[in-house]
Amino acid sequence: MPKSWREKRDKEQEPQVVKIVGKMRDRFGPGKMVIATPGIIDGMVRKVPEGKLATINQIMDKLCEEYETEAACPMTTGIFIGIVAKAAEEERAAGMKRIAPYWRVLKTKGALNPKYPGGMETQAVRLEQEGHKIDRTRKTWRVADFEEKLVKSV
Repeated sequence: MPKSWREKRDKEQEPQVVKIVGKMRDRFGPGKMVIATPGIIDGMVRKVPEGKLATINQIMDKLCEEYETEAACPMTTGIFIGIVAKAAEEERAAGMKRIAPYWRVLKTKGALNPKYPGGMETQAVRLEQEGHKIDRTRKTWRVADFEEKLVKSV
């Protein structure tokens, strides 16, 4: 039987700090990169209060600060936020009320994430319920004036 999203999120594992090598140096420069865990990302997402927002870049910046690295792996960070979102929806389906508010985490420039459960439409509805205005005039929807609502730290 495949693991649930909650099992994937809660798997005991440690973050890794690796040397930036090869083609990754072209993108990130020399130094070290942190590869977080789904549990770490879950903890950061849970710090975003109602009415506030965070971006994936803010999460990666905080990871760099905490692990004293020059970069945070964007691929695994994106995968892990997806695991957090799907685990939260499993918890919602199980009747839990205190789930990780993943819908408050935006892509760059305030863009909604089409890969979240229910896509941009569901994320937009949840954000509007919390008082945010959604600009639907582009292919990728965005939160209007999202910069004003960003948390100071995740």
